[in-house]
Amino acid sequence: MIAGLVDTSSDVELVHSVWAGDIAALGTLLARYRPAMLAVAYGLVGYGPQAEDAVQEASLVALRRIGELRDPQSVGAWLRTVVRNACLMGLRVREAASLDAAPGFAESLPSNGPDPADLLERHVVRDWIWNAMEKLPAPQRLAVMLRYFTCASTYQQIAVACGVPVGTVRSRLSEARGRLARSLTESADMAYGDVGAVVAAREREAEEMLTAVGRGGFASAVADRWAPDAEAVWPNAGRTTGYDYAIRAMERTLAAGVRMRLSNVVAGSDIAIWETDLISPADDPDHCPPAAVWIHQLRGDRVSRFRLLHAPGTTEPVQPRLT
Repeated sequence: MIAGLVDTSSDVELVHSVWAGDIAALGTLLARYRPAMLAVAYGLVGYGPQAEDAVQEASLVALRRIGELRDPQSVGAWLRTVVRNACLMGLRVREAASLDAAPGFAESLPSNGPDPADLLERHVVRDWIWNAMEKLPAPQRLAVMLRYFTCASTYQQIAVACGVPVGTVRSRLSEARGRLARSLTESADMAYGDVGAVVAAREREAEEMLTAVGRGGFASAVADRWAPDAEAVWPNAGRTTGYDYAIRAMERTLAAGVRMRLSNVVAGSDIAIWETDLISPADDPDHCPPAAVWIHQLRGDRVSRFRLLHAPGTTEPVQPRLT
C-alpha cells in the first residue's frame, strides 16, 4: 500500500495475503478494525489503559493465530472476539490471563496446500516478532520473552526472574505490547533477516553445555562461556559473582543423582533462556523441582548476568505463543 492512500482490498483479499506471508496486510486489517476493537474494549472495561492494553494484546494474538481463522469473511468478528476474550480474561484472572481464538474460529483451515499457520510460523511471523522484540529496551524484552515464550509466564514468576516488583512487570509488559502493536501496523512491510540462525546457535550452545554436564566437563565449559565477573542470582544462595558457585552447585546437583533434559530455548541477540526438565533420582523423587529456567544475559559471546528460576515442569517443549 502506498503511504497516504487507503487500501481498498477486501477483508478476504487481505486475509489471503497474510496467509501468503504478507504481514503488512495484517497491519492493514488491524488499522481497519481498530475503532471496532476499541469499542468492544470500552464496553467491557471502560475508557482507559486497560482497554488500550486489551487491543494491543489482541493485535499480537491476531499475529500468532490468524492462520487458524476458518472463514476470511469473518475476520472482523474474529478480531472483536479476540479483544473480548482479552478483556474478560483480564477481569477474571489478570495474573494468569490466557487468550484463545474464538470458539468456532480455531479449527484448521481445509487446504491441499501449505498450512497457513505453519507458513507464518516458519517464515515471516517468526522473523517479524523477533526483530521487533530486538528493538525493545532490554528489561521489556526479557519480560516479553518470559511471558510469551516460556513456562515461567505468570507475573509473579517474571517478577522473580527479573528481580523487580509485580507492578513493574505489568508496566514493562504493557509498554512492550504497545510498542510491538504499533510496530506491527507501522512497519510490517519491512524486510527482516532470518533469526533462525541465532536460535539454532543458542540451542547448540545449550546442548553442548548440558552434554558437558553429563560428561563431567561443566567447570571448563562454564569458564569458557561466562565472564569472570558474571553476576548470578540463585534460588537459595542469592547473589554471587563469578562462576565458582555455579561449578560447586552443579557438582552437588550431579552428586545427588539429578539429571537434566533441555526442553526449550528462547534466544535473541543478547538474551538466551533455556528451559530444562530436572529429573530427580528414583530413590529421592522430590529432591528438586521438576523444571528450571536458566536466564542468560550476554555481553558479546559471554554470559554477564545469570539467574536460575525454578518453574513448573513440562514434558514437552513450550511452543512459542502470544496469548
